[in-house]
Amino acid sequence: MTPQIITRRRTQTGADRHSRLAVAIFLALLGSVLAIGAERAGEQDAWRLSGKMAAEVRGFADAPAYGSQGDGGQASWILNPEFDKRFRDGRQQFRLVPFLRLDNRDAQRTHFDIREAYWRERWDRWEMTAGINRVFWGVTESHHLVDVINQTDLVEDIDGEEKLGQPMVQLATDRSWGRLEAFALLGFRERTFPGARGRLRTPLPVDDDAAIYDTAAGGSRIDAALRWSHYFGDWDIGAYWFHGTSREPRLIPDPVGERLVPYYEVIHQLGVDVQYTRNAWLWKLEAIAREGQGATFGATVAGFEYTFYQIGRSAADVGLLVEYLYDGRDVYAPPTIYDDDLFVGSRLAFNDALDTQLLGGVIVDRNDGSLAALLEAERRVGSRIKLEFEARWFVNVDPNNTLHVFERDSHVMLRVSRFF
Repeated sequence: MTPQIITRRRTQTGADRHSRLAVAIFLALLGSVLAIGAERAGEQDAWRLSGKMAAEVRGFADAPAYGSQGDGGQASWILNPEFDKRFRDGRQQFRLVPFLRLDNRDAQRTHFDIREAYWRERWDRWEMTAGINRVFWGVTESHHLVDVINQTDLVEDIDGEEKLGQPMVQLATDRSWGRLEAFALLGFRERTFPGARGRLRTPLPVDDDAAIYDTAAGGSRIDAALRWSHYFGDWDIGAYWFHGTSREPRLIPDPVGERLVPYYEVIHQLGVDVQYTRNAWLWKLEAIAREGQGATFGATVAGFEYTFYQIGRSAADVGLLVEYLYDGRDVYAPPTIYDDDLFVGSRLAFNDALDTQLLGGVIVDRNDGSLAALLEAERRVGSRIKLEFEARWFVNVDPNNTLHVFERDSHVMLRVSRFF
């Protein structure tokens, strides 16, 4: 089928307008937060308001690899309120979670999204959710392979943890044989990418104002998914079927070689996630089979977490994490760094009053020795302030490895969040 090409090139003037619009949205959201907070103070059951405001700075160890990238530190501000209202003894719920980031360097990282905006109703054994929502599937630590419903918000971080809101209708029922969920995904969300001045990007910038689809419906196509989950004693099991536009695009150079264009294909995907809990052991597995991007292929993440409790007679717990990652895709599918890799990490929970936690780990490519390391730390300051630190290193990266585009992007990040 002939690819359908939709191009919406943003000029520099357009990027400036985009930034000004984001600032206006930021101020409007901030005003709404203050107004709802005042209403809540005067009327206890009016709305439930929570969320956070944050300031973040990133510093990079090396000068940028590509000429258009900005050098030096990168600062941004985040507003992420959550509005919640329940009706009829909790059987009905409206929830709204907007998200806004303002970035001082990368116009593409300055963005606004509705993470959640849905109406949910429960009756008997049934539950229906209609609107924009986030759905998470997965049990492993190093890579959430089975998580397929929401699109990745890649300008937030390269780990794929942050997701865009997805318009959907979800119908679920809980029975003695498990939970069954059916999804109609109403419209496709394109992946976000760093701009030409951004770090942690490909050598050619990705034009995320253009899109290529392999169906005439393009981004208007309705995707579908069906998931069953249940527990049997110490076992937690989930399995699903998905048919729709792949959340992973291939990146195709444009004819003049100045940019990359995302190409989205329709796929069938089957997935399963399993967790077995036994004393201090957590055994984990995620696996998929995908058809529609090159030859049909399988991928898996499998491993364990073992926790040592109350180390040295203290309150602290230490967890050891080991996972193996395999992916059998060919060159006609989007590239992945998780083709034949080993993840080893550790989690330290101090279990103190300030909820201090550390997580560190390294992913090593078993073929060429390329290494990606991560350290995360967080700690509360009082009841409403949280400090978060993150460091990423890319070491000994082989020129043929997918990680090579980030070789000069090792960095540290500090975020200060205030919760309300």
